[in-house]
Amino acid sequence: MAVHALIPAAGSGRRMGADGNKQYLELGDRPILARTLARLAALTCIDALHVIVPDDERSFCRDQVVDRFGLTKVRSIVAGGVERQDSVRNGLAACGAADDDVILIHDGVRPFFPTAQIAVLAAAAAVEGAAVLAIPAQDTIKEVVAGRVVRTLERGRLWQVQTPQAFRFAVIDEAHRRALAVGFAGTDDAALVEWHGGPVAIVPGSPFNFKLTTPADLALARALLAAGLVEG
Repeated sequence: MAVHALIPAAGSGRRMGADGNKQYLELGDRPILARTLARLAALTCIDALHVIVPDDERSFCRDQVVDRFGLTKVRSIVAGGVERQDSVRNGLAACGAADDDVILIHDGVRPFFPTAQIAVLAAAAAVEGAAVLAIPAQDTIKEVVAGRVVRTLERGRLWQVQTPQAFRFAVIDEAHRRALAVGFAGTDDAALVEWHGGPVAIVPGSPFNFKLTTPADLALARALLAAGLVEG
């Protein structure tokens, strides 16, 4: 069984207030994407990385991220699609995985994932078919319609899902194919498996494993890194 990591990294810098795509912003001594890829590449449980970026950024990503930082475990740089779901589907088609291989799908701008949990996550996916990192919800969550609270949800049953998310290749590939056929769009890849009727296991994540989306997120990430509170 091989483990392939797909890293969608086609997000814009609009909410970050950046001129270019946010994955190339500096975090410490390197771009966010380079930091994420280097931490994934260092894990012995991962055999290959496949980065998914806009088609017109593939050469830039190769030169300024993959080659510049010696990321030899990157096997391909794949052209993304219009939406993230399209990009992941392109990555699945390009990675060359076998049905029983495990696919990790991880946001390129989520650099502080818990490395100790990745082998656990991959093993859970190999057994269950799908598994995600998640942490219990800490805040009270309310359902709101037209600006008014409809109900308060039971917090003990709510989890905040993170990436990486892990799947047997045959499971996630079939879920993506079926979703494409009927035009179903999920908020994450696990949602496609759920919609398709498959189980998804939970593996404990980390509160530091947040997605860098806004200037506040980037400022927090830089502060955590400078203080030595997260793995570099």
